[in-house]
Amino acid sequence: MRPIHLLHLCCAAALLAGCSGKVNTEQPSVPKSQPAPVFFKVDPATAGSVTGTIRYKGSRPSPKVIDMSEEPACVEAHHGKAYDESLVVSKNGALANAFIYVKSGLEGKTFAIPPTPVTIDQSGCWFRPRVLGIQTGQTLQVINSDPVTHNIHPMAEINREWNHSQGAGDPPIARRFIKPEIMIRVKCNIHSWMHAFIGVLDHPYFAVSKDDGSFEIKNLPPGTYTIAVWQEKLGTQEQQLTVPPHGTAEANFTFKEK
Repeated sequence: MRPIHLLHLCCAAALLAGCSGKVNTEQPSVPKSQPAPVFFKVDPATAGSVTGTIRYKGSRPSPKVIDMSEEPACVEAHHGKAYDESLVVSKNGALANAFIYVKSGLEGKTFAIPPTPVTIDQSGCWFRPRVLGIQTGQTLQVINSDPVTHNIHPMAEINREWNHSQGAGDPPIARRFIKPEIMIRVKCNIHSWMHAFIGVLDHPYFAVSKDDGSFEIKNLPPGTYTIAVWQEKLGTQEQQLTVPPHGTAEANFTFKEK
């Protein structure tokens, strides 16, 4: 056999079986799927709670009128006058719209994402509620109940910043935050007086103080925690406490006039 024929045969064999003469039977690698997260489940027989009141010490702030004259529908919604809500203090010193949350004590625990969305409404040319909490991965549903166009613009620093206009009658907007962040300031690029604040946590243990200053954080596993409170004008405070099995711990905070 001529050398040229041997070369052709060798090349053909190499194409079929490789130079080693062995057929490649290896299967392409398949990426391994990530294990499903193990969610912490609170034992209802031992779960406790934290309750308390947020108070303000000092002169009660005078009502400040917000000028909404550029948008007649907004003026009509408030019957002519709307007041600033950045510091809402009752006659007896109760402080509303403070955000209270567990800052530490839950390390190593992963919590299931609630299937129910948290809703923020643009109503009466305000964001309602003004202060709210949401869990990482939970859906934020934005709706517009007003007859005018609004714009929601969460100015996140840890999460992704976004803004979206929403006209009257437009369908809800659905977004999520994937990282904890206290607090995300929200504004409307169309109406400068509209503000809100969103607290994003990787657990469900947070609350917003009511008009009487009260709050409650339920279904906490027993343990020692740092409880923090935030208020948009007055800053933050913290205190440590222990929640006993099937018991209630009390956390009261007082902010002083600045």
